[in-house]
Amino acid sequence: MPGASLSRWSLSYFAAAVVFLLAGQVLMVFGFGYPAAALRAPDTLLVVHCVTIGWLSLLMCGALFQFVPVLVVRPIYSNTLPLPALLLILAGLAALLASFLQLGGHLPVIPHCFAAASVLLGSGFGIVLWTLGRTLSAARPLNLPARFVAIGLCSVAATVTLGILFTLAFGGYTRAPFALELLGRGMPLHVIAGLGGWLTFTAIGVSHRLLSMFMLSPELDGASTQWTFRLGTLALAIVIIAGTVAVIARAGLNAVLVTAGLAGAGTLALYARDVVQLYRKRVRRVIELNSRMAGIALGHLAAAAVLTFACAVSGGFGQYGGALIFLVSFGWLSGLGLAKLYKVVAFITWLECYGPVLGKTPTPRVQDLVVEPRARTWFWLYFAAVDVGTVCLLARAPLVFRAAAAGMLLASAGIALELIRTRRLANVSPALRLPQGTRLPRLLFTFVAN
Repeated sequence: MPGASLSRWSLSYFAAAVVFLLAGQVLMVFGFGYPAAALRAPDTLLVVHCVTIGWLSLLMCGALFQFVPVLVVRPIYSNTLPLPALLLILAGLAALLASFLQLGGHLPVIPHCFAAASVLLGSGFGIVLWTLGRTLSAARPLNLPARFVAIGLCSVAATVTLGILFTLAFGGYTRAPFALELLGRGMPLHVIAGLGGWLTFTAIGVSHRLLSMFMLSPELDGASTQWTFRLGTLALAIVIIAGTVAVIARAGLNAVLVTAGLAGAGTLALYARDVVQLYRKRVRRVIELNSRMAGIALGHLAAAAVLTFACAVSGGFGQYGGALIFLVSFGWLSGLGLAKLYKVVAFITWLECYGPVLGKTPTPRVQDLVVEPRARTWFWLYFAAVDVGTVCLLARAPLVFRAAAAGMLLASAGIALELIRTRRLANVSPALRLPQGTRLPRLLFTFVAN
């Protein structure tokens, strides 16, 4: 088990991401943002970016720094650049959240806060793109999972670009007609590029490999998976390119979104077929907790697709758009993220701590680092709270929604505690915990790296 396969700073990304997840849920418990405020209100935008950048994007970046080298069987371009990227993203996110607090009247005016957020976030994500892009470019021609990641990186570049234009317009730094048009009508493009392209499409590609790895299933690269990639790429190209052109030209977006939606529906249908095949063809008959919970998250993705179709038919995006974004963000993306994080932290910890002495002394299994029955309760509470919260948003019951958010917060905190216990080897029997030649891992970084 070569230690060079470990990413030094992925755990720092994971830790920061979990902090922002808990912070976003605390805000929801106290009624900050939607549904107490409008979807485009500054308070809501603060919560949304706390979750999408602070939690989901940092989680994805940390995962990609660890697993892109695994996908392409090449070392990462740099194991040093991820740390300044993380610091820049955190500083930029702090400036962005402070900007929204100013717009909402919660903070006095701080000059040039939006401009600072644009520069810092753009620089941080630019380093992420450079590091992962150079890693992928050195491995061309790319295999199929890596191609999913490449399109996801293009999507985050588009998301960040649109976000910078929005912040500059919000801050009054530009009055260019195209920027104002994008601010007024381009928000759906920003949301789809972020949640659909950067987070979902990348998760689809990475999950193909992770589900195969953790369930001992044969990797899929046949026609179904190839068409998943093609249709998904087509859908994102239509939304990002054609949608941007339509907004700037002051044309209608309906045709663009409907066409992209049909391609996206085909993508999800083919992905569902692939996932079923992975579960059916697995060698590991007893499915571990992370894979079972990933299946529940995929069920929430299917529910989100049904809700999207219902909104499209009834014209209910304006009324139920908040519930849809909540379901995608917490039921699908956060559910999958927490499930895989539970396994990945254990795997990284085991590889870091016991990899160097494997075969030289008795060592625990990866599963010995976790206690699944205890964690299972937290995961079921989390998904149940998400479901109740979604129903509350659909039924416009904000007080009950806050109670559901409290359940999500409690469950997320419980899962976070399980991650800390895993990292500190608290679940390993004393006889096997630290054999000679090993040392207790640090919480925020790995000792062994490229």
